[in-house]
Amino acid sequence: MGDIRRRGAVALGITGLVVPLGLALGTAPAQAATNCTTQAGPYQKKVEKFLGRPVDGKQSTADCKAIKAFQTKHGITPNIGYAGSVTWGVMNLMNKQKAVGNNPNRDGKCPTNKGRIACVNLTLQLSWIQDGSRLVYGPVPVRTGRNGYETRTGLNKIYWRDIDHVSNIYDVPMPYSQFFDGGQAFHSVNLSMWNPPGSHGCVNMTKATAKKYWSLLKKGDDVFVYGRKPGT
Repeated sequence: MGDIRRRGAVALGITGLVVPLGLALGTAPAQAATNCTTQAGPYQKKVEKFLGRPVDGKQSTADCKAIKAFQTKHGITPNIGYAGSVTWGVMNLMNKQKAVGNNPNRDGKCPTNKGRIACVNLTLQLSWIQDGSRLVYGPVPVRTGRNGYETRTGLNKIYWRDIDHVSNIYDVPMPYSQFFDGGQAFHSVNLSMWNPPGSHGCVNMTKATAKKYWSLLKKGDDVFVYGRKPGT
């Protein structure tokens, strides 16, 4: 615990702060974030369908309010109700996560010969805990490292747990931290799991999920991370 190098490395796993999104492939109309755009976006029909709106590809006041509410909830900026690539990207990921159902390891990529293991699928931004081939908990959405701070792939073990950890670089709390790879950890955040662009390498979770992981895992348990997060 007193190893300064380890503590410094641990802090590198801290979640990212909410910042203006740099992953957008399309440019939204330049309007104040408090306004609602009248322009239809390139993903208008898909976004309308996701939100249960009439699918006509035309921006209405009601459409804009619904899109803006979704953007605000998940920290997507600018939140002006524009159906752009980032907004649709989040919705599309949600659809893919939902389609997994209760069989997150259907591709067999997370090892089933390790006993209890925490699995992280970066491609789908999902995590779960399994014992052999038996699903113990999950799958649950998670928020992993952004471009340039990617959560590293591979098989590791939980080497340190700190329920009240605070980053000594960013001076922000990392509750229920379970470190598994050079400072990258599972821990809770007060953000949407779909809040872009992502963390500084840690696997962010809701408080409820992080508490459950804390109760189900222990030092020495395996963690397997695979895939590639969209946008990295």
